[in-house]
Amino acid sequence: MSPPRMSARDVLRVGAVGLRTRPMRAFLSALGIAIGIAAMIGVVGISSSSGAELDRQLSALGTNLLTVSAGQTIAGEEAKMPVDAEAMIERIGPVESVSAAAYLKDAKVYRSEQVPRAQTGGISTYAARLDLLDSVGATVRSGTWLTEATQTYPAVVLGSTAAERLGVPAAGPDTQVVIGGERFTVVGILAPVALATDLDTGAMVGWPVAERLLDFDGHPTTLFTRADERRMDAVRDVLPGTANPEAPNEVDVSRPSDALAAKQATDQAFTALLLGVGAVALIVGGVGVANTMVISVLERRSEIGLRRSLGATRGQIRTQFLAESLLLSAMGGAGGVLIGAAVTLAYAYAKGWQAVIPTEATAAGLAATLLIGALAGLYPAVRASRLSPTEALATT
Repeated sequence: MSPPRMSARDVLRVGAVGLRTRPMRAFLSALGIAIGIAAMIGVVGISSSSGAELDRQLSALGTNLLTVSAGQTIAGEEAKMPVDAEAMIERIGPVESVSAAAYLKDAKVYRSEQVPRAQTGGISTYAARLDLLDSVGATVRSGTWLTEATQTYPAVVLGSTAAERLGVPAAGPDTQVVIGGERFTVVGILAPVALATDLDTGAMVGWPVAERLLDFDGHPTTLFTRADERRMDAVRDVLPGTANPEAPNEVDVSRPSDALAAKQATDQAFTALLLGVGAVALIVGGVGVANTMVISVLERRSEIGLRRSLGATRGQIRTQFLAESLLLSAMGGAGGVLIGAAVTLAYAYAKGWQAVIPTEATAAGLAATLLIGALAGLYPAVRASRLSPTEALATT
């Protein structure tokens, strides 16, 4: 007569015996698995949340921005773009809009006249067109952007980093800074500009006032061009010759969104490295489970012998200890998923991102714990099933 089969309920019940009788050991063993899974879920979740935020920024800012800037001459000197470069680029058919900015090398920015001349704080001054804000996808954090009226007067809009370095928390009619020896009223402060990071450390003044007060010669240094997304490559090819027909080799063209995409690729590479670290932690946790199961077999030889003498088969003994290992790993995996998800939610909330926890990562994490549990419990389960009843009962 063949022994009765164990139902799934029976397997779970006998598999949980060791966990109930030694809860602290079970907790510590499961903790190793939980740490590995939490690390993997946290890394994937934070990376996915960061990637989603970057994609959102790209979608909001647009990927059709090309930056045309003055390069260097053959002699290694700073090149100059023609005064009418902006108007010439506007004639390109696929170009949707173009705006300009000019770096004013000699117009240093200070909080007041008492600041030593050498302490510039790394802040640059730019003459800016009124439509610059829309071209680069920037927003004003405090105050307003330059207008038709303010661009002719000593008014300035500070980049986010420039405002911090100057100690200017908010724009206002009573807040002034010194630019090129002249006092300028801070009418606005920008939020960080993802597609034109140089503006973060800049002080933007109107084109007319720069020509009148800051010895600006009218030559732009950077042109921000929005073009038809489908014809970006063609526009990029003709921009140097259009911006500076006499010396196209002295013009540099870049796509700011490429830098963001490169950043995303770098983040993905770093994520892969961290996932490797999490995998190592998971393997270490699996070794801890295997060690726990081996000790459990040695401590419960009498129980194994008694069950064998009462008719339990080798397969049932093997199933019992394999189930215990799987339950131990599943507990650690579930705890790890919860911890990893909590870390991701907390980090995303602190950064102001939308939290993203890929379901495939969660499923893969749980599957990995079960695989680790099966591998960790296989040898102890086989060893327990090979004990004969007399051998096991003879052990005290």
